[in-house]
Amino acid sequence: MLVEIFIPFLMANIIDSGIMKQNLDYILRLGSLLIVITIVSLVLGAGASWVSSQAGAGFAANLRQDLFAHIQTFSFTNIDKFSTSSLVTRLTTDIANIQMAYQMLIRIAVRAPLMMIFSVIMAFNVSGELALIFVVLVPVLALTLTVIIKSAYPLFNLVFRRYDVLNRVVRENVRGIREVKTYVQEDNEIEKFEGASESIFSVFSKAQKIVSLNAPTMQFFLNAAVLLVSWFGAKLIVGGSLQTGELVSMYAYSNSILFSLNMLAMIITQIAISQASGRRIAEVLHEKSTIENPTKPVTEVSDGSIKFDHVSFHYLKEGKAPVLDDINLSIKAGEVIGIIGETGSGKSSLVSLIPRLYDPTQGTIEVGGCNVLTYDLKTLRDNVAMVLQNNVLFSGTIAENLRWGNENATDEEVLAASKVAHADDFVQELPDGYNTMIEQGGNNVSGGQKQRLTIARALLKKPKILILDDSTSAVDTATEKDIREALRTQMAETTTIIISQRIVSIKDADGIIVMNHGKIEDIGTHDELIERNALYHDINQYQTEKDGE
Repeated sequence: MLVEIFIPFLMANIIDSGIMKQNLDYILRLGSLLIVITIVSLVLGAGASWVSSQAGAGFAANLRQDLFAHIQTFSFTNIDKFSTSSLVTRLTTDIANIQMAYQMLIRIAVRAPLMMIFSVIMAFNVSGELALIFVVLVPVLALTLTVIIKSAYPLFNLVFRRYDVLNRVVRENVRGIREVKTYVQEDNEIEKFEGASESIFSVFSKAQKIVSLNAPTMQFFLNAAVLLVSWFGAKLIVGGSLQTGELVSMYAYSNSILFSLNMLAMIITQIAISQASGRRIAEVLHEKSTIENPTKPVTEVSDGSIKFDHVSFHYLKEGKAPVLDDINLSIKAGEVIGIIGETGSGKSSLVSLIPRLYDPTQGTIEVGGCNVLTYDLKTLRDNVAMVLQNNVLFSGTIAENLRWGNENATDEEVLAASKVAHADDFVQELPDGYNTMIEQGGNNVSGGQKQRLTIARALLKKPKILILDDSTSAVDTATEKDIREALRTQMAETTTIIISQRIVSIKDADGIIVMNHGKIEDIGTHDELIERNALYHDINQYQTEKDGE
């Protein structure tokens, strides 16, 4: 603290007026004052450190919360732009860097400049001639440190981009650990991780080598200051214009001045590091969701009818070929529609436009007679339930997971939805039933069980539109048939869209859409398509022969 500035001044007086004159009473009085100042400095320093730590932690917590909340508003397009791994890095590593810089800033940014200024003033008060040494050395040192820090900044910026890659490698490995084990790819994964880690180490080492020049630079200037103060101070003592105690205090002030400058260099270095993090976080905070609520939104969906009018879509504006091309489609409320097509034909992209996970590049989509762009997003998505092939279960009980569909659902409603999805039978066999804890990612339930639970979760929304995107692929044929029959009986007024690779899953639908290269090739019933559509006929023939083997 600033009270430390007076310690060299008091020491000079103890030496010159106490020790040199053998005045014990004077030594005891100033010595007692020194002890008090030291204790006060210790207490205030500890308090300042605690306050800065609390402020830094609070600032980081608020920033992390704001960043996370903002990410929740992102559309899939926004997420695709940044990538999941990059967003994780920004929420963790980047915020930790900013927290460190913030703590140092409020702890040092005020203290160090004031200490340096007052130390220079006190040095001039002791000896104006010797103080001129600092007037020369400090600007030269400041310029040298600035050059060092600016040289390291681009490397720190690169380090954080490399962290994005490392996080992606870790995330993919953890999510696909079963595949890694199954295909005995542990060594390859270790090699990938080592490559990403080595990349960070290489760049960070270069940055640290540059920053490490701060210490020897500081030591050089400190030694230079001591030598110059000693040389000119000795001459002044011999000339009688400086006392021994004053020379000792000049040593202390030179150390204080240069130490303050070193602290400023440290915080500037940390700010340089965190500046890259700050820009990355600001980039996310300034990103506006590509999907926003209208000013005066429609807050009620009348029915589950769907209409696509000349809809085209591609994931990136600079993309060459559209994923969906001039889609025209009309589905009546309560109809069951099947969608089939080869991989990459645009099936999932088509249905993702209905709840506005993405917006079409061209054309319009209507739900319940209204353009989806006019709906309140929550209203629209509450009325459209999607069950994907790889839906996620979260840590918590089975009941808690199911109530994601409706947090106010009663036990009876949870049970009813589970029965329709044919999940109740295996849940009841579990020791804790619906209170059974789901492990991270749903690792303690099978793929088929997970799919049935996610179907039940979707049914609890009581949606007007239910989309099943290959969501029974892990369920046996008999159970899948039971689920389809239960859905048709219990959800008769709900528009149901079933995407499947298996014709048996959609053959009883009111209509079947055949997708091919982003276009609707044909629409009809199973029998109609068998007669007139070559692609559908070939798929059916292949699957029939395969099932008969």
